[in-house]
Amino acid sequence: MSQQPDQSPDGTPGSGEPRNHAAKTPKEKKRGFGAWVREVLTIVVIALVLSFLIKTFLFRAFYIPSGSMEETLEINDRIFVNLLVPQPIDLNRGDVVVFKDTKGWLPQTPEKASNPVREALTFVGLLPDESQQHLVKRVIGTEGDHVVCCDADGRITVNDQPLDEPYLYPGAAPSDVPFDVVVPEGKVWVMGDHRNASADSREHQYGEGNGFVDVEDIEGKAVVTAWPLNRVGGVSSYPEVFENVPEPSGGQ
Repeated sequence: MSQQPDQSPDGTPGSGEPRNHAAKTPKEKKRGFGAWVREVLTIVVIALVLSFLIKTFLFRAFYIPSGSMEETLEINDRIFVNLLVPQPIDLNRGDVVVFKDTKGWLPQTPEKASNPVREALTFVGLLPDESQQHLVKRVIGTEGDHVVCCDADGRITVNDQPLDEPYLYPGAAPSDVPFDVVVPEGKVWVMGDHRNASADSREHQYGEGNGFVDVEDIEGKAVVTAWPLNRVGGVSSYPEVFENVPEPSGGQ
């Protein structure tokens, strides 16, 4: 008995197996690779644009080079700063802020060698700004506040209300430098959490600006520590510390 050839479902002779599609030509392969490259480049461009917009209008990364804010912020921490503070979101006592050094608080440092790739990544916000022209401190007094060191118990007072400051570095006194100031309009009085290692408003109260920081020099409010991973978390303003501080009377 002779073997009948396999037939396809429509009755025509065939193998009974699905037919293979013709192999792609080199031209088709090249066109497919080009489309993949264009798709990847499009995604990269969109990511860079979004990163730039976020960095420009919402958040910006900064690097912590000193221990003046320990233990809230440690050396080499990378933080993200909310650029919507102080405008349009109000600045409050207790906020940890990054501000430009326009009063010469920092020593002059030699310029670092240019690195175009790093500068570009910093520009779009993918790397933290390691510029030595910024400082980070905690706002203790805002416009009109009467800030004094210290009361009989060694505490700082704001508008005659003593502060209990849980964010202070362990063992550090609220201040070993006396001061008695009223914060002018458009200024703030700032201090580091590690008071023994912070050259803040206290140290510069007899220099340019009398230790006050211009609100317009504030880049934003620190909201989160993003690096290293074992320190990821929010940066608290400790509103409970200042909740009983009365508004300035205007007559102090």
